[in-house]
Amino acid sequence: MNNTYLFTSKRLGFRNWTKNDLTEFAKINADLAVMEHFPKPLTKKETKAFIERLILHYKTNGYNYFATELIETGELIGFIGLANQNYTSKFTPATDIGWRLKKSAWGNGYATEGAKRCLEYAFNVLELDQVISIFTEKNTKSENVMLKIGMKKVGTFKHPKLKNNPNYENCICYKINNTK
Repeated sequence: MNNTYLFTSKRLGFRNWTKNDLTEFAKINADLAVMEHFPKPLTKKETKAFIERLILHYKTNGYNYFATELIETGELIGFIGLANQNYTSKFTPATDIGWRLKKSAWGNGYATEGAKRCLEYAFNVLELDQVISIFTEKNTKSENVMLKIGMKKVGTFKHPKLKNNPNYENCICYKINNTK
């Protein structure tokens, strides 16, 4: 096992980000298919700023949208993890679970496997009371993952950070509570 992993699932390793992730993560964020449910793909400069925010989030909170690798090969496939969301809505502030995987990783169950493992981490290690997940109303693939990991729909809202993007601002929130 890679000693930089904070924890693992059967096939995936979860770790904090490094500056060495920029090139590969920028490719993922520039892919139009990967970014279909976002207003636009990210530039390399925007990806660098995103990684810096994730590193800071980890330093502050002890978790983030973790850099996620295939244990077998060490290949960075994107992120699966947790992040605080503080924008104004009836569902926030809260800790969100999210994922973004490169296209070549789709269809292998990685998002579901990783999200289940991150929920275990959230509830058993971080001792969070609940976790939410937000998606744009057309992102049925993410909704399917939420259902597979036991989340329940709690409502819809217009995302305040997407108010200038009418094709994306209608969002749905799912939630799961810690049962321990």
